[in-house]
Amino acid sequence: MSKFYGIKREGGIDSLSVPISYCLLVSQIMRLHYNSLRDFLTRLEREDEVIRIKEKVSPVLEITAITDRMCKSGNGGKAILFENVDGSDIPLLINAFGSKKRMAMALGVSNIEEIAEDIRGLIEIKPPQNLIEKIKFLPRLFEISHYPPKVITGKAPCQEVVLTGDSIDLFRFPILRCWPLDGGRFITLPVVFTKSLKDCKRNVGMYRMQVYDRKTTGMHWHIHKDGASHYDEYKKAGRRMEVAVAIGTDPVVTYAATAPLPYGVDELLFAGLIRKKGVELIKCKTIDMEVPAAAEIVLEGYVEPNELREEGPFGDHTGYYSLKGDYPVFHITAITHRKNPIYFTTIVGKPPMEDCYMGKATERIFLPMLKTLNPEIVDIDLPWEGVFHNCVIVSMRKRYPMHARKLMTSLWGSGQMSFSKMILTVDEDIDVHDYREVASTLLNTFDIERDIYITEGILDVLDHSAPNPLYGSKVGIDATKKIEGEGVKSEVQGTHPVDESQKLEVRGLELV
Repeated sequence: MSKFYGIKREGGIDSLSVPISYCLLVSQIMRLHYNSLRDFLTRLEREDEVIRIKEKVSPVLEITAITDRMCKSGNGGKAILFENVDGSDIPLLINAFGSKKRMAMALGVSNIEEIAEDIRGLIEIKPPQNLIEKIKFLPRLFEISHYPPKVITGKAPCQEVVLTGDSIDLFRFPILRCWPLDGGRFITLPVVFTKSLKDCKRNVGMYRMQVYDRKTTGMHWHIHKDGASHYDEYKKAGRRMEVAVAIGTDPVVTYAATAPLPYGVDELLFAGLIRKKGVELIKCKTIDMEVPAAAEIVLEGYVEPNELREEGPFGDHTGYYSLKGDYPVFHITAITHRKNPIYFTTIVGKPPMEDCYMGKATERIFLPMLKTLNPEIVDIDLPWEGVFHNCVIVSMRKRYPMHARKLMTSLWGSGQMSFSKMILTVDEDIDVHDYREVASTLLNTFDIERDIYITEGILDVLDHSAPNPLYGSKVGIDATKKIEGEGVKSEVQGTHPVDESQKLEVRGLELV
C-alpha cells in the first residue's frame, strides 16, 4: 500500500490525502497512449474504424483514388489498410487520422480540448510558495518527470531487420505516386530527425520526400522550417549532415512532427506531454542519431552541403500542384524495420482530406499558447477552405482603438501564423466556428474603406497565388464593433436589429 501524503485538519483528512500511486493511475486512465502504430491499428479495428482491402491495388494513382473518395464520403470515412499492394509484400495504412473521432483517438483522448487544457495548466503553473503547496505539487511534478524521451539499449522493434549496401531498396515499400502530374513517388508521412550543428538541439519535422532511386530521395524542407535551418548551418560549415527518417511511429509522435512548435522546443518532449509518457529512442546503426524504438521503418543517411536536385511537381494540400524546385538529396546508408512492417502514409489534396483533421487538432491544441502571447484572444478558427495557412478567424476582447489591428500584426509575427494570408477579427460574442454568423457579422458591420488593412509579408511556399515566391500581400479585416476613437457609424447604416416583439401581426387576410 502506498504511503499517504496527507495534511490532517479538523474534521479529518482533506483532498491532499491521496496516494501518489493513485494520482499516477488516474493520469494513466485519463490519457491512453500507444506504444506503437500497430497498437493504434488494434484500437481502430476494435472501434470498427478501419477497412481491410485484400484485393491487389496499385500504389501508382489507384490507392489515391480510393482514399480520396473515402476522405470525402462524409465525416472522413474510415481508415484503410491495403493488404495487397502491387510490387510490395508490405501492407499500407492510410487515412488513420482522417476523422474528428480518429484524430482524438490517435492522441489518446476523447476530446482534443483535453490536451489544450493540459498545456494551459502547464502555462499557468506557479512555483509553490509553502510546504502545503509543495506537497500538492508533488504528483504533478512526478508526472511531468515522465514526459522527456529516453534512450534505451539493446534490441528495438525498429531494428529487427537491418539492410545496408546493395540490400537497400526503397521500392520494396509501397510508396505512392499520388496524382497524375507528380514528379514521381513520394514518402508523404515521414518523421524527419535532424540536429543543430551549433547546439545539437534535435528537430523532428515532416517534409515530403520524392524517391529518385533505390537509395536516394529529395528532402523538401521549406526555407522557413527548422530542418532547413539546420541544413544551412552544415552548408555554411561545408559539412555533411546526418538525417534519420522514421516511418510508422506511434500516432502521437507522427502528429508532433507536424506541430508548429517554437524553435528549439523538442517535439518528442511535446509528444511525451500528450502521451503522459516519454518516447523510447534507440541509436541508429550507421549515423549518430536516435529514433523511436517502436517505429515500423527507419531510413538512416545524410545530405551533402551543396548537392541539390530537382524535386516535384507534387499535388499538394491546397488542391494545386506545387512547382518543381531544387532541394537537398538524401542518401540512405541503412534501412532498418520490423520483421513485418506496416507502411504508414497519407495523401493530400483538395479538402477535406486526412490532414484537415490534423490541422484542426493543431488549431485547438495551440490556442492556449496564442492566448498567452495575445490575452485578448477568445477563440480562433482556421477554415478548411483556407487550407489553414490562408485564413484565420479570431474573436477578441476589444479594449482600445485599433486593438484589432494590433492583434493582426501580432499574429502575423507568430510562428506559422506568419503565413496567414487573411485575418478576420470579430467581437468576443461571435462564434468563430459558425461561418454563417461570421459572414452575417462581416457583411453587416465592416466598412470597406476603413476596416480593410493591407500589408506585405512572408507567405507559405505552397501558396500558388502568391505574386512572388515566399512573400506577398496580406489582408486584415476588422469586423469588430467600432468604439470611441475609431469613428462612429451614421444612423443610415443602422446599428439596431429588428425587435421581433414589435413585428405587426396580420390576421384574417388571404394572399392570392
